[in-house]
Parts: sequence; structure tokens; C-alpha cells
Amino acid sequence: MDAFLQLTVSGLSNGTTYALAAAGFVVVYKASDVINFAQGDLLLLGTYLIFFALAQAGLPWSVGVLVVVLMAVAAGLAVERLVLRPLVGEPVISMVMATIGLSSVLRALVNAVWGPRPRSFESFLPEGEVALGSAVVSAGRLLSIPIALAVLGGLGLFFRYARDGIAMRAIADDQQAALSMGISIPRVFGVAWGLAAVSAAVGGIMLANVVGVSPNVSAIGLRVFPVVVLGGLDSIGGAVIGGVAIGLLEVYAGGYLGHGLSLVIPYVVLLLVLMVRPYGLFGKEVIERV
Repeated sequence: MDAFLQLTVSGLSNGTTYALAAAGFVVVYKASDVINFAQGDLLLLGTYLIFFALAQAGLPWSVGVLVVVLMAVAAGLAVERLVLRPLVGEPVISMVMATIGLSSVLRALVNAVWGPRPRSFESFLPEGEVALGSAVVSAGRLLSIPIALAVLGGLGLFFRYARDGIAMRAIADDQQAALSMGISIPRVFGVAWGLAAVSAAVGGIMLANVVGVSPNVSAIGLRVFPVVVLGGLDSIGGAVIGGVAIGLLEVYAGGYLGHGLSLVIPYVVLLLVLMVRPYGLFGKEVIERV
């Protein structure tokens, strides 16, 4: 039972971090109908930015987190303005290919600035342990769960009630109709990429505190794809459920069946789900009549 509780906390911590990155993926998809292959690398960038702010610039953690969030917003707006805005009105595949190229550029940028070796800094999340019954779990991992859920909840409220959130859904459904209603596509795209970068940065901040700073974080970013496909490409709630499901499956498989299987079982479950629900658990089913 102790091992089960420890694995569950670890799985929830990993899963909510996956969900944060996946939520950014969903934000971009809702706004532009584009699959963003660079989201995992934005997560990687977030880990190195918090290392820069705290270890290299020597900022207090509260100021450092704020600086990283602002830098993430700036990065998201720059990507939208310089890379994607010129492609507005072009086929969607053009934007998809641009995000693939952006993924390589971000990875190369991180390697050029900070190098390939792992980095470390003093974690600002609690480093002690917390007793849950007879089980002992990491306080940092435990605290990362409500932080991630709070950010995800804010994104969900944004899409439900904020004007820009509603505009994103309208643009994803029909760009021409949205334009005729006076919605500014460049503005909404900018907001979407800013939010996607912030959600990835927050996930990167938590990863940096829990697992450290290294280029291997980009491999963690690969979990974004099964998470969003499992939950549904256009559902924030699906990103949360998908992230938690993938996180728990990984740690349970690693803890009870062996580490090698932990990398395989989430994808096996993903394939089984897609055989029943091709649009994911909470994705919107699109029916085209011809």
C-alpha cells in the first residue's frame, strides 16, 4: 500500500505536468486548427529559463518565476508574429511544418546557449517529505499537483468565459466567418501562442524543480502527443484526464511490471482507446457530409 501511494503521487505529479504542456497544445489547436509539434520543446525551454533566472541571474524565486512567465509570453508572441502570421490563410499543413521546424530551432537554441550537460539549482519547492498514512512522499511532487491544476483550471475558465477564448473557438471552426464578425485573427493567434508558451513554461518550472534541468526534458515533452490524442485535441478537460491517465500508467507499469514497459503501456492503451473513440475521450466528433 505504501508503494502504491508513492507511485500514485509520482504519477499525478508527472501527469499534471504533461497536462500543462498538452493544454498549450490544445490552446493552439483551438485557435488555429494547427497541431503544434514544438510544444514539448517550449517545455524544455521553460526548464532552462528558470535555471537562468535563479542560478545565473541570481533572482529570488518569486521574481524569477514572474520573469520566466513574461519571457515565455514574449517568446510565444515572437513565434506567432515572425513565423506563423505570414502563413495566415495558407494551407494548415504549412503551419504544421513551421512548428516542426520551430521544434528543431528551439532545441538547437537551448543547446547553443546552455550546452548539452545537465544543470542544477536550488529548488524553491519544498524538499522534505510528507507522510500520507504510512507512506512517505516528496513534498515538492505533492505541491506541484495543485499548482498545475490551478493553472489548468484558469485556462478552462478562460475558454469558457473570456472573449478571446470564445474567439479562439470561433476561428478554429471557421476563419472566414470569424473574420466577417470582426474577430482579429492575428490578435487571437498571438494570445493563443502566448498562453501555450506560458503553460509550457509553468510545466518546465515544475519539472526543473522535480527532475532537474537537462536536454532529456525534451523526451518528456514527447508525452504531450499521446496525452492530447487520448483526451481529445480540442478539450482542456481531456488534456487533464489524458495527462493524469498517462502519468499514472507510466509509474504503475514501471513500479509493478518493470521500467521498460512503462514506456510502452501508455501507447498500447492509447491505441485501444482510439480504436473505440478515434477523436479521443473528450474530443469533438466531426462528421462531414458529401
